[in-house]
Amino acid sequence: MYNNLPTQPGPAMPGSAMPGPGMPRPPTNAQPNPFGNAFYGAGSGLIRGGLGAYGEKILGSSSEYVQSNISRYFSDPQYYFQVNDQYVRNKLKVVLFPFLHRGHWTRITEPVGGRLSYKPPIYDINAPDLYIPFMTFGSYVVLAGFTLGLQGKFSPEALNWLFVKGLLGWFMQVMLLKVTLLSLGSGEAPLLDIVAYAGYTFTGMCLAVLGGIVFSYSYYFLILWTSICMGVFLVKTMKRVLFAEMRTHDTSRHHYLLIFIAFAQVPLFLWLGNITVNWLF
Repeated sequence: MYNNLPTQPGPAMPGSAMPGPGMPRPPTNAQPNPFGNAFYGAGSGLIRGGLGAYGEKILGSSSEYVQSNISRYFSDPQYYFQVNDQYVRNKLKVVLFPFLHRGHWTRITEPVGGRLSYKPPIYDINAPDLYIPFMTFGSYVVLAGFTLGLQGKFSPEALNWLFVKGLLGWFMQVMLLKVTLLSLGSGEAPLLDIVAYAGYTFTGMCLAVLGGIVFSYSYYFLILWTSICMGVFLVKTMKRVLFAEMRTHDTSRHHYLLIFIAFAQVPLFLWLGNITVNWLF
């Protein structure tokens, strides 16, 4: 019950201010709004729970999508540097003398986390690595600079252009292999695998350029030999990739494109092996 009787004002406390006549009296004993609090709590909880679950679902699916595509196209970069001296020696023999490789060309698999995964290069001679491509690419640039020095044409600018020329040749090789796999309906190979296979080009290039430094006439024989060996190595490797992830069964088309990859190595090697100031030729 509300009390409608007037109340007598009590004595004012020291330091307190009493409202004057005609001034509105501040409300006392404000009643809480239980319905507003209830609606606010329920609404905020619903928003937090709904958005949290929805956001978690989106982030979870996005994370799975990103991880699956990274593993599909790029794989783990650390995988390609798990090498030792024995692997490097044997891999160089396979790249430079593929005719002497009597073993199989398929990669070794192992169960990891409930699914099959390829063993790293240290345990599989047929696994691609990036250690040899990077080391031979750097050696190619150094040998090219040394060749220019012997010709009396060395300059930092010319060495920079040779570096760009090597990168462009590497990129062209990657595009050649990738487009070939895509045209054959087998584009599932990780990108770093293709980069590694294309980078083995500089293994033969180093041998040819070094032979040209030691004995100039040996360059022509070595450039032809290494280009043929690289063509055989890539054909064997690409056939393994195609058979492992075959999407089409047009074997004649497979053979024509693989032969094209093999023959394309000769002009590419001749272009990369021509160490001049004009990097375009």
